[in-house]
Amino acid sequence: MKLLPLLFLAVAVPGTVFPTLQAAPTMEADVIVYGATPGGFCAAIGAAREGAKVILLEPTAHVGGVNTGGLSFSDSNQTVRSTLKGLFEEWHLRVEKDYKDRGTTLKYDVMVKDHSVWTYEPSVAARVTHQMLKEAGVQVLTKRQLQKVHKNGAAIRELTTSDGTFKGKTYIDATYEGDLMAAAGVAWTIGREGRKAYGESLAGKQYPKAKMPISGLNDQGKPLPLVTTTDAGPEDEGDKNVMVYSFRLCLTGNPANRVPFPEPVNYDPARFEVVRRYFQATMNAPLLWDLYPLPGEKFDANNGIGKQFSMGLVGACNGWSEASPAEREKIWEAHKQYTLELYKFLTTDPAVPEAHRRQLAELGLCKDEFADYGHWSPQLYVREGRRMKGMYCLTQADIQEKPAKDDAIAVSSFPIDSHDCQRVALPDGGVINEGTIFPVRLEGRRHGPAFHIPYRSILPQKAECTNLLVPVALSCTHVAISSIRVEPTWMTIGHSAGVAAALVARSQSPAQDLPYAQLRERLLAQGQALDLPILPPLPPAPMVPVSIDPATLPGVVLDDSQAELTGTWDRSSSFKPHVGRGYLHDNRRGDGQSTAVFRVKLSKTGRYDVRMAYSPHATRATKVPVIIKSGGAETRLTVDETQPLDPGGAFRSVGQVDLTGDGTQETTITISNTQTEGFVILDAIQLLEASKK
Repeated sequence: MKLLPLLFLAVAVPGTVFPTLQAAPTMEADVIVYGATPGGFCAAIGAAREGAKVILLEPTAHVGGVNTGGLSFSDSNQTVRSTLKGLFEEWHLRVEKDYKDRGTTLKYDVMVKDHSVWTYEPSVAARVTHQMLKEAGVQVLTKRQLQKVHKNGAAIRELTTSDGTFKGKTYIDATYEGDLMAAAGVAWTIGREGRKAYGESLAGKQYPKAKMPISGLNDQGKPLPLVTTTDAGPEDEGDKNVMVYSFRLCLTGNPANRVPFPEPVNYDPARFEVVRRYFQATMNAPLLWDLYPLPGEKFDANNGIGKQFSMGLVGACNGWSEASPAEREKIWEAHKQYTLELYKFLTTDPAVPEAHRRQLAELGLCKDEFADYGHWSPQLYVREGRRMKGMYCLTQADIQEKPAKDDAIAVSSFPIDSHDCQRVALPDGGVINEGTIFPVRLEGRRHGPAFHIPYRSILPQKAECTNLLVPVALSCTHVAISSIRVEPTWMTIGHSAGVAAALVARSQSPAQDLPYAQLRERLLAQGQALDLPILPPLPPAPMVPVSIDPATLPGVVLDDSQAELTGTWDRSSSFKPHVGRGYLHDNRRGDGQSTAVFRVKLSKTGRYDVRMAYSPHATRATKVPVIIKSGGAETRLTVDETQPLDPGGAFRSVGQVDLTGDGTQETTITISNTQTEGFVILDAIQLLEASKK
């Protein structure tokens, strides 16, 4: 029996005919929230605590979105937790109390705002959520799929759903997808902007992961299954792709609570040929699922953002937000079947390392979680959906350059972080994932820049709708949503939206006309934190003596401290001489996850001698890949770091390359540990004009 949440929206479009039903009484409230996501249930509670009568409508049978649907590893450990107050803090305190009342001591204290990991079981999260909604007096109605929005001019008059009509003074769209917003005629976008649209360096196509040295094509030259394209499109342009969706599964290895994974329908091992080739070509390949330990001897299984293949079905989420109910059902089922098939492949196929097969085979679904859904999560992890074109569009610059706003309703500080959008079979050989933005954090800290979410960003243009607030599918770019998109931030924005909606309902004026001073007063009264944090000073870095000062060297010298790093690198200064205060190494992982990108704008075009600094030793890697891109050309080098340096110097020449330089065009040099054996040493790069060595 197929157990689906059957969530989906039936948006009215021209020519749509709905079956004639016996008219039911219209239900009325001050505030109607559509979508019981974490942002939605916080909005409902926040509005109710302002004295508003609130109805929370959910198109599925599931309340709580991913917070109660398997996401049990709180991403707030990568934020400035002191800025996450209000209902977010209260919800976590209630979770903590639930465990304490049952005699379980958690490994964290919610009132200690450090970077410890906050975890909980989905069943506990659901119990706390329902308790808080009940205590607030919110009327929660499930299985109400939106069918039509009725408006008087620019104001929503009422909603028709699959089970009843609902009339409110103010409405909140808290769906991940922006369903109510779209049905109300509010402008929206989806996908990714190009770099020129808002001047965002992280927009367009992104290739931080190493190219896999495998073919992504079959014998007929066609893309293998799980490869989405052979042409990702121009690097600086946008597209309609969204970051990958997946399930967050709650798993256990406890035999007393373990339920075996269901058998997938029509399993075909040939579907995973590209994954098989990856394992065959990759030494020390990591486990493809991220597993986070939870209370109750359980694990939260997640898509691995840094992994070449994982739980996310790349490309399959495109079109989800715009899809009909039947189409969404198919997409949901496709993600489930992929996950089941991947589990079977990873636990049975000889190409998978035996240790990985054994580790995953010991895990199963949890008997005491999601019993109504065959122990499978009812919530697909929708990381990104529609985004409103509202009064103010948040961009990368709002996160990194101009964080303060005069109408702040929340503080966000999760790193800019996007999962894969495409998997590309390259025409000249190789497979590469595209779209990932590895977490962009403040230097020396575990969180991203702290920035304000302005009230304007959750408001439509006044001409489009005057009584709607959109806290989840808010107005921002793809780069900005890559930071905003986590539940702690959405809970906080949702809470503030609920307070604002109650005030708007009371005033019966357009939401755009709500005085911010009034809103701020009530947000503070409900415990929200609205001021940007003053960060404590970083502890002084240990002073390592400079071995060779880069400033004393000729040519262009790029020290390891200037590299953009992804994956894991360890720092050392044991081997001398070294350039600067030390060097980095990958601890001989050889997993393709550690990369370093050097960027430079040369003042002169010409042929350059590329030189690398490292500490030669028999334990070093012999095939370190170096990729140089300049002026549209790409050069690939392989460096043997067991070889001695040039006599009397700290560098060795690894090749001569033609580079473009006019002071504006960028040259990139990428070093990784893809397919390496031994330590990859990253110390410095030197570029000398070939005639001036």
